[in-house]
Amino acid sequence: MSYAALLRVPYARRTFGAALLGRLSYGTVSLSLMLAVKSATGSYAVAGTAMALFGAASVFLSPLRALLVDRYGPRRALPPMTGAYAVLLGVIAALTWRPGASGLLLGVAALAAGACTPPLGPTMRTVWSELVGKREGLLQRAYSLDGVAEELLFVSGPLIVGVVVQFAPAAFGVAASAVLVAVGTAAFVASPAVRGLAGRDAGRGGPSGGISPVRGLAQPVVVAAGVGLALGALDLLVLAFADARQHADAVAWVMAALSAGSAIGGLANGAVTWSTPARVRLPFLAAGLAAALGAAALAPGLVTLGAAAVIAGLFVAPALTTAYLVADETAGPAFRTQAGAWVNTAVNAGISAGTAGAGLLVARLPLAVCFAVAAAAPVAAAVWGVRGARGARTTAEAAPGDGVPDAAEETGAAVR
Repeated sequence: MSYAALLRVPYARRTFGAALLGRLSYGTVSLSLMLAVKSATGSYAVAGTAMALFGAASVFLSPLRALLVDRYGPRRALPPMTGAYAVLLGVIAALTWRPGASGLLLGVAALAAGACTPPLGPTMRTVWSELVGKREGLLQRAYSLDGVAEELLFVSGPLIVGVVVQFAPAAFGVAASAVLVAVGTAAFVASPAVRGLAGRDAGRGGPSGGISPVRGLAQPVVVAAGVGLALGALDLLVLAFADARQHADAVAWVMAALSAGSAIGGLANGAVTWSTPARVRLPFLAAGLAAALGAAALAPGLVTLGAAAVIAGLFVAPALTTAYLVADETAGPAFRTQAGAWVNTAVNAGISAGTAGAGLLVARLPLAVCFAVAAAAPVAAAVWGVRGARGARTTAEAAPGDGVPDAAEETGAAVR
C-alpha cells in the first residue's frame, strides 16, 4: 500500500494535518524563545539558561505527560496541558516584548512551560496504531511518514522564525508558537479518530499486554539514545570542521544534506515490506549510522563530509522509526503513548548530551578522533540491540502461551 493510500484511511489526513500544525510550534518555539529572552535581558547566559530549563523540563517529563494521555485519553489530558503551555508561552511573549524583563522570572516561566509541553508526537503515533490496525506494513509506513514530516517541521521552523524576526520582535514568534499549538491541538482532539481513544487504567497494561514494558523497551530506548548522541555530536563536529577550513557558512549545507538523507531513508524504509522483524533490523540501522560517521572521520574536505552526512542521514529516520515500531509492539494498548515518549526522550536527551560531550572533546582531541568517538555511541547501541533482540526471541520461544507474543506475532504489526 502506498503513502497516498495511507492518507486515504478514514480521518488520517484530518488528524495528521492537525497534529502537524500543533507540532510546528515545536519547530518555532526554541529559536523564538532564545532570541526573545536575549533581546529582553541582553544576556546570552540568561537566554541559554532559560532554554536549558525549558528543554530539560520538556524532555525529561515527557513520559509522565504521556502516562496521563494513556490513562485519561487525549481528549481529557491534552487540552489542559496545551492550555497551560500556551498561556505560559503567552506570558513569556508579554514579558519579552520590551527590554528589561527579569531573568529569574523568565527562567521560572520557561521551566513551567517546558513541563506542560503536550506530547503531540507520541499521541499521534498512538492514533496511527488505531487508524491502520494490523494491516501489513502500514504502521511502518505511517511512522516513516510521520518521522519525515516531523523532521521537516524542525528544519522549517527556524527558517520561519528567521523571516518573522525581520518584521516583528522575537516575542511575536513565541506568541505565534502558542497559537499554533493551541489551534493544532484543538483540531487534533476534535478528530473522530481521537474520539475513540478513551483513557485506560495504565496499571492493567503490564506483561499481559506483551513483553514486559521495562525489559522490552530497553532495546529501542538504548538505540534511540545512541542515535541521539551521534546526532548531537555531529552538529558540533560539523561546525568545528567547517571553522577549521574557514567555511563556517557551509555548516547549514552539510546539515541540510543530513536532513535530506534522513528524509530519503525514512520514505524508502516505509515503502519496503520487510521480512525481518523490526527488533532484529534496529541494531543494524544503528551500525549503519556508526559506519557513516566513521567514514566522516576520514573526510578530507567539506564536499566529502557532506556526502558522508547524506549517507548517515539514510540511517537516521529508519532507525528512529524502527525504534518507535518496536516500542509500539512491546507496550500494548495501555502503554503506547508512554512507550513512544520514552523513545522520544532518549533521542532528545542523547542529542543534548552528545553536543555537550563533543564540546569537551573538540578542545582536546583531533577532529578525526572526535568523529570516531561519536560513532562509538551507535556502535554500543547496536551491540546492545543485538542482545535485546536475542533476549526477546528467547523469551517468546520459551513462553509463547503466557502473554508474551510468539515469534510470528513479534514480526507483525503492533500488538493491539
